[in-house]
Amino acid sequence: MSALPVNPPSAPLLRALGALVIAAALPACSLLGGHKEPPRQFAPVAHVAADASWPRVDAQLTIAPPQIIRSYDTLRIAVRPTPQELQVYKDGVWAQRPSEMLTASLLRTFEDAGRLRAVARDSSGVSGDFRLLLDIRRFEADYAGAATPSATIEVSAKLVRKDGTDVVASRTFLQAEPATDTTVPQVVDAFDRALARVDRDIAGWTLASMAHAHN
Repeated sequence: MSALPVNPPSAPLLRALGALVIAAALPACSLLGGHKEPPRQFAPVAHVAADASWPRVDAQLTIAPPQIIRSYDTLRIAVRPTPQELQVYKDGVWAQRPSEMLTASLLRTFEDAGRLRAVARDSSGVSGDFRLLLDIRRFEADYAGAATPSATIEVSAKLVRKDGTDVVASRTFLQAEPATDTTVPQVVDAFDRALARVDRDIAGWTLASMAHAHN
């Protein structure tokens, strides 16, 4: 039996098939080689002016690396839309991890206040008369049933003597600053205010506790 003749595809059909192949390949190309804008970086700067009531203490203080759960101590900005749910913002990240952010801002607050003989990180090699231990319990934008979130920072602090066996004082600090809207820049502004308030509270309490224990 002779083979049936096969008509070659027409030019218009070839062009249509080629267009379909190119169109199907475009999503794969965009995934593999397309350019994606990196998320914006945010770095809150908590400027805290020294309170006139803060005492001067002739002593040295070191700040230990804060304790913090892993889900908070990342560059992703944590947000809690419901009490049981913790997510992160997609279009913004921190320039520093929250543990480093708090340590750096507290150091700056103590140094700018000039009420101590010296203040430094534990790792600096400075021998402190007192040591500040911090446990960051919350560092998140919490909706708490509202239409806009509040930048919520909760820190448990302990002041101990240099040998670490005597707890001089302990206290938990909580600040929740409402954002003006739900956008990431406004949430970061709220974190800036919350961080400044936490810094001020911790610094004032630490200096008063050191003064009382040092006398």
